[in-house]
Amino acid sequence: MAKVYALVMIEHTDTPKIVKILHVTFDMRIGGTEMVIKNIIEGNTKSHHEMSIFCIEEPLGPWGQDLQKRGVVVNSVNREEGFDIKMIKAIRKHIKDHNIDVMHCHQYTPWVYATLASLGLGVKIIFTEHGRFYPDSSSWKRKYINPVLSYFTDHITAISQATKHALVEFEYLKEQNIDVVYNGIVGLKSNLEKRPIIKQELGLDQNNIVFGTIARLDPIKNHEMMINAFADVCKNYENARLIIIGDGDLMEQLKEQVENISIADKVIFTGYLAYPKNYLSIFDIFLLSSLSEGTSMTLLESMSLAKPCIVTDAGGNKEIIANHENGIVTKNDDAHEFAEAMKLLINDKSLRKKYADNALVRFNELFDAKIMSERYAGYYDS
Repeated sequence: MAKVYALVMIEHTDTPKIVKILHVTFDMRIGGTEMVIKNIIEGNTKSHHEMSIFCIEEPLGPWGQDLQKRGVVVNSVNREEGFDIKMIKAIRKHIKDHNIDVMHCHQYTPWVYATLASLGLGVKIIFTEHGRFYPDSSSWKRKYINPVLSYFTDHITAISQATKHALVEFEYLKEQNIDVVYNGIVGLKSNLEKRPIIKQELGLDQNNIVFGTIARLDPIKNHEMMINAFADVCKNYENARLIIIGDGDLMEQLKEQVENISIADKVIFTGYLAYPKNYLSIFDIFLLSSLSEGTSMTLLESMSLAKPCIVTDAGGNKEIIANHENGIVTKNDDAHEFAEAMKLLINDKSLRKKYADNALVRFNELFDAKIMSERYAGYYDS
């Protein structure tokens, strides 16, 4: 009897395995870290990357709610004061229930909880440090705990070289284990039609040179120094104006300051604006006077709109602004030097144009959200 053999053709596909990535963070309110997470999720081009969010604090925040409405799984558990053992259990349960492959931990505290929760589950851990407190500090506990956490962590990233150095100095992490991944944003587009309308609303005319900043009114942003520098500028430049966008505990104190030094008619406080990009577009020069900074998202937004910038030498600022190429970097907390930089750009229109053009080029080369997303996608797949 003849034997019959069947040839079975097996089709091989290159479709990669679905990788379930959980972003662990404090919350999804409006802020720099939250924008990074939002941009990574919205900029995800890998069909095999399935992303979700776990927040260890409540309320969830508007960006979290918005992502939920668009189908992103966002969970939150409000942690208790002190070290919350229940939080570890909650994250561990979430990992098991959702078959998480990778946890991307944003900032130190989420990293601690997520790493402890992942032990023994085979989950890959990525820790990203987004910024530091001012002044920076450490503790003897971290000297012993952080190297252990690092052992169970697959990748550690920092958003600037300055932040990386702080992790080495204050968190006792090994320099060779830390990569720098600059924050990236989706570049803004200026609405030319709204610019004259906004200027009219604010009482500005074509002769005004408009300095502006966008930041919460917090001591670390050092608005006080900026205002003092601007007062010096006003002595010789009647057409200079300063727009301060943001809200915070220092609002009344800063308003009192401008009254006391007689420049209240030249400083405009807008308060909090949910979407300030159209106001940013009317700035001639963007200012950032922080005492400490990781990667300022509003600084990146300014560059994407081709704005010349003046910043203090704080944190990652000088990595974003190449001094005298796309802006000016001054000494930290030095009102005189900050004022001199402002005067220089008032006087030299061609220099403003040069810095503006270079700002956009530098943004496209280093700080576009696509670049950041591709870097992190590489970590997820590795």
